[in-house]
Amino acid sequence: MKSFFKNSLFLVLLLFINGKTNAQEENISYVTTDDNVKLYTKKSGNGPLCIFIHGGPGAWSKSFEDMCGRNLEQHLTMVYYDQRGCGRSEGSKDDNYSLARMLKDIETIRIQNNTEEVYLLAHSFGGILATQYALTYPTHTKGVILANCTLNLKYSIANQVQYMNELMGIKDSTADPTLLSTLIQTRNTFEKKGMVHKLLSDNKENIDLLHGIDSKNPGNYSFAQKSFGIEDYLKDHTLITNTIKTPVLVITGKKDHAIGEKHYRSFLFPNQTVVKINGGHIVYYEQNEKFCKSVFNFISKTNSN
Repeated sequence: MKSFFKNSLFLVLLLFINGKTNAQEENISYVTTDDNVKLYTKKSGNGPLCIFIHGGPGAWSKSFEDMCGRNLEQHLTMVYYDQRGCGRSEGSKDDNYSLARMLKDIETIRIQNNTEEVYLLAHSFGGILATQYALTYPTHTKGVILANCTLNLKYSIANQVQYMNELMGIKDSTADPTLLSTLIQTRNTFEKKGMVHKLLSDNKENIDLLHGIDSKNPGNYSFAQKSFGIEDYLKDHTLITNTIKTPVLVITGKKDHAIGEKHYRSFLFPNQTVVKINGGHIVYYEQNEKFCKSVFNFISKTNSN
């Protein structure tokens, strides 16, 4: 099972991971939580504070930062952090990876940065954390940017299984395609056929680059291994979107087979803007200029209100 968490898709929806880091690197700090867990953070850029919430469950912030994420630093002060049990951060001493605990970690980072309101930029699974943070801490959330995010893991897993089976010409007779074991089995067969990159991008070179970064991830994947046993992460979080009044930018890839090309249609935030970009699960890299422009327009609009 550990090899799956290390190599599979849900390492971006289960992982693709990188990165050893020099502790002396500029702007890096470790935020210590109230349960004594050290979280890796790196702060860089100019403008309003924006916390990047990576995907997985179990990925890290390094690949987004290295694959053109830094271009956002022109107009945003970016805080890249690795979630507990991920990347360069420590794991929970008591194996506590509950949703409430993860949200409290983000709040700790906000407080540590002396900022009353923050923007949240989430990718993939990170959308669940960002959406729930906005619900739990509305007065501290200036805006939420959901970049190729899932708010329903079961839906996205089922979409992946269906897409892979279609490409392989397999008629899916599985009674419950949302099961993690079904995803693992289907994905392994898909990988043997040399097509696994298609879950994230039509361009294999993009995924090879992502793999090259993520192969250096020093984490032990403890959050990834625990997350699918925690019911809160498996709920349909689209059901609470209509209660969140925070401005939300939804960026979706027209060919995002990891999340589901039509998943965004179930997002019902009262104050949302949807931007559809021609690309896969990593449009932040594939179409970086359009991606950054969409984010900057959103920031400009919400700051002027």
